[in-house]
Amino acid sequence: MNADHSFHEQFASDNTSGACPEALDALVRINPGYAASYGNDDFTRRVCDRIREIFETDGEIFFAFNGTAANSLALAALCQSYQSVICTDSAHIETDECGAPEFFSNGAKLLVSANQGGKLTPRGVLDLVDRRSDIHYPRPRAVSLTQATEMGSVYSVAEVQALCAVAHERGLHVHMDGARFVNALARLGCSAADVSWRAGVDVLCLGGTKMGLPLGEAIIFFDRRLAVDFAYRCKQAGQLASKMRFLSAPWLAVLEDDAWLRHARHANAMAERLARGLQAVAGVELALPVQANGVFVRLPGALAQSLRDLGWHFYEFIGGSARFMCSWSTTEAAVDALLADLRRVAARPG
Repeated sequence: MNADHSFHEQFASDNTSGACPEALDALVRINPGYAASYGNDDFTRRVCDRIREIFETDGEIFFAFNGTAANSLALAALCQSYQSVICTDSAHIETDECGAPEFFSNGAKLLVSANQGGKLTPRGVLDLVDRRSDIHYPRPRAVSLTQATEMGSVYSVAEVQALCAVAHERGLHVHMDGARFVNALARLGCSAADVSWRAGVDVLCLGGTKMGLPLGEAIIFFDRRLAVDFAYRCKQAGQLASKMRFLSAPWLAVLEDDAWLRHARHANAMAERLARGLQAVAGVELALPVQANGVFVRLPGALAQSLRDLGWHFYEFIGGSARFMCSWSTTEAAVDALLADLRRVAARPG
C-alpha cells in the first residue's frame, strides 16, 4: 500500500486535488506590483473577453468564490421570493446547499422531479408546471439543470435544447449548474456555445474549482437583461473580491491555451480507465455509464470496507452506489493501485 495518505484521497472528490500548474503560475506572475481593485483590473477584463470569445457571445460575467454562492445568487436573480425553481431530486442545489438557494432568493422554493439517470426531463418540467395554477402554489419561474449531472451523466445538445424549449414555452428561465461543465464539454466534443446559450441556457455557473483552479466560479449571463444589479447581489453576499485579479487571472491561464479542456479530457480518461478495471472484478458492476469524470459502481459492502481499511477514500452516493471521482491530477498509478488493492481483497477466501 502506498504510504502517502494523499495518494488515497484522489478518488474522494475532484475537490481534493490541488491547483493545476497553469493556475499557480498565473498567481505568481500577477503578484508583483499593483492593480486596480474590485474587478477593475486588466486581468479580469481579459478573462471576461476570453470567456466571451470561447462562448461566442457577449455575455455579462461575474466571479464568485464558490459554487454555492454562484448557483444561489444566479437563481435569486431569476426568481421572486414567491416563485420556484424546478430541478431534479439529485441536483446539488437540492441535496447539498444547506438551503442557500432559498436563503439568497428570500424564499423561492425548489420543486423536485425524479431524476432519470441523474437528468431532468421535459416531462418532469411540465408535470411540475402544470400541477397547479392556484395562488397557493409557488409559481415556477426557472429550471435548473446540472451539466455534468451529480450522477455523472451528460446532457446531449439535443437534450439541453429540448429542456430549454419547454422551459421557454412556459415562460421559465434556464439556469445551468456547470460545476463540471468542462468535463461534459470534453465528452461531447461540441462548442461551448452549442451546449449553452445556443441551446437556450440563460445563465451558466461555470465551475473553476473542479477544473483545477484554487478557487472560484464564473457566472455567465447570456441574456444581459437578467444581470441587472447582479453586481450588488455579489457585493451584499460577500462575493466581491477586493483583489479580484487573484480570482480571475487563474481563469485566463487555463482558458488561453485550452488547458481546461486538456485537463478535463485527462480526468475523463482516468475515469474510463478506472471503470474498465472495476468492471473486471467479480461482484462489482457499474451503476451508471461513465460519461464524465465520475465512476458510480455497486460495490459489495465487504469490499468497500476493505478498501477503506486500506486507506482509500470514496463516498457512498445517491442510490447507494460507491462514487469514485477523478480530477485533472489523478494519475494512472493511483488508478492502478486502487484496482490492485480491490482485486487483492476480492480474491480473499470467504
